[in-house]
This record gives sequence, C-alpha cells and structure tokens, in this order.
Amino acid sequence: MTVVVWALVVALVLIAIQHVVWMISPWPLRTPEELARKVVGVEADRLPSRPLTFGVVVLLAAAAYLVAARGGLVDAPGPEWLVTVGAGGVAVVLLARGLSGMATSLRRDTEFAHWDVRIYSPLSLTLGVLGAVVTLLA
Repeated sequence: MTVVVWALVVALVLIAIQHVVWMISPWPLRTPEELARKVVGVEADRLPSRPLTFGVVVLLAAAAYLVAARGGLVDAPGPEWLVTVGAGGVAVVLLARGLSGMATSLRRDTEFAHWDVRIYSPLSLTLGVLGAVVTLLA
C-alpha cells in the first residue's frame, strides 16, 4: 500500500509543480498559444490567470497532503474521518475529471481533445482509482 500512496502523492506533486511552471512559462511547449491549444483547449487570450492557476497548485498540494495523511505518510490534525473524507473527495474529483474528459473529448476534433483522450483523462482516471484504493484500503 505504501507504494500506491507514494505513487499518487508524487504524481499530484509533480502535476502541481508543472502548474507552477505554467504560471511563468509554457514549458515543455514552445509558446503560450501552443499551451492554450494542447493543454487547456482555448485560445491563448483565454488561458487561466496566474491566480487561478495558483489556486490549482494549492488544491493539488492539499490533495497530495490528504492522500499522504490517509496513507500514513504524514500526521494530520483533527479526526481521522476528516482525512478519509478528504482523500475520498480527491478520488471522486479525479474520477469525475477523467470520466467527463472522456465523455466530452471523444466527441470533439481539437488538439486538446486528442491529448485529453490519450493522456489527461486516462491519467485522471488512473489517479482517481489509486485515490479510491488509498481511501478504502489504507
């Protein structure tokens, strides 16, 4: 179980770090326009703001902490049921993102939909399943 917990925590932290990078650079892509098309599915002038992207970073960090706490890697203040509910919430959000991404992107023919069906949604589903495993079995 420890390997599953660590895998999920590391994945969430790496995704958070990538969002920090996107606040200042389109890396690993070359331009903000390419980032907008391939990662967000919008025109460059509609990219999320830095404060909104930072909000995503905070939520991903909180998700990593809740999973780590549920898996026994770190201590958490408060009742155990709150950590369990929080980790379960992380799993539900990731599963919902994966399922909704598949449902909408399978019907679209855009660069974002291409990557959503092949990478973003399957990754979200995988992380959601890992989150459910941690929530139910840790």
